[in-house]
Amino acid sequence: MTDTVTLWHNPRCSKSRAALAWLQERGITPEVRLYLKDAPSADDLRAMLAALGRPAADLLRKEGASLRDASEDKIIAALVADPALIERPVIRRGAKAVIGRPTEAIDALF
Repeated sequence: MTDTVTLWHNPRCSKSRAALAWLQERGITPEVRLYLKDAPSADDLRAMLAALGRPAADLLRKEGASLRDASEDKIIAALVADPALIERPVIRRGAKAVIGRPTEAIDALF
């Protein structure tokens, strides 16, 4: 595999830990981004959304439900301001990405 694998990770989240374990069990050492400490910029989020092929609303956790009908720009601004609103884990390999819920969703990248 030549594509870099990046994991937006929150070690306190069981789903995020499961995604990391899924990767490691397959011999994949991802670049781990602790997105709560190293918050993504608007450009980072737009690039990830392009790789996901999904709208910004799909990256909102349930705590951000009130923003679901907002514009892409407003949702992205909210995610930049409060990265805890970002659904996790997000795994990117090359030009493609998935939200690792359920963990089996990661299969689509490999």
